[in-house]
Amino acid sequence: MADTSRLSAAEIFDRVSHGAEEELARPASNLGFSALGAGLTMGLSGLCVAILQALSGSEAAWTFVGYPIGFLAVILGRMQLFTENTLFPVAVVLAQRRALGATARLWAVVLTGNLLGTVAFALLAAKTPAVHEAREALARLGQEAGRTGFTTVFWTAVVGGWLVALVAWVVTASTDTVGQVLLVATLTFFVGVGHFAHSIAGSGEVLTAVFLGALPLTSYLTWLAGAVLGNVVGGVVIVALLNYGQVHAAGSESS
Repeated sequence: MADTSRLSAAEIFDRVSHGAEEELARPASNLGFSALGAGLTMGLSGLCVAILQALSGSEAAWTFVGYPIGFLAVILGRMQLFTENTLFPVAVVLAQRRALGATARLWAVVLTGNLLGTVAFALLAAKTPAVHEAREALARLGQEAGRTGFTTVFWTAVVGGWLVALVAWVVTASTDTVGQVLLVATLTFFVGVGHFAHSIAGSGEVLTAVFLGALPLTSYLTWLAGAVLGNVVGGVVIVALLNYGQVHAAGSESS
């Protein structure tokens, strides 16, 4: 009979820490290519929503059922996504009080690679006929996001970072692929339908609007600053610190 017992919080944290140590030890070139692929692939989230909206002529909430597609491909494909890395390497820093420099290196390489991937996706969407039927809907999504004020972007990004780092936590706790798919799809659907800013998924949409001349570059840069900062706060403070706290507190009580 299969073991259906759930992992404890401490066991999940150990898995997260072990995975983080492996990622921190990877060469920058490997991380960079993985991050570039993740940034390009994350554009599929906005594109799928745009296609559904273009085909249906509706911007209803149900069209966001396509939003998890990029997250599913990236997370299950083990590509490097910046918002996942607000959990994994931070776990090592908190647990072992080391790897600050390696974490900063990982963040810099992954965020840069992710953003370059979103630029490539946006150029494909805006400058080629590859997605011409959904281009207007995709740009409209980008305009809506890019015209949002910094404060609103920041706070919605806190929730977005919280949800995506939480995805990384619960996927680590699951060993069943079907369960992982359902967890990723459910949580990231709410990122999309709730319009919670995600610095990588949203960049493809906003940059498409920029490359089509529908939005100034300064609007994207303002949006990006708020989204990155909010995602880091949501991932590090709400998920990494609180889960470390519950594990650390449990360990203290049992010792």
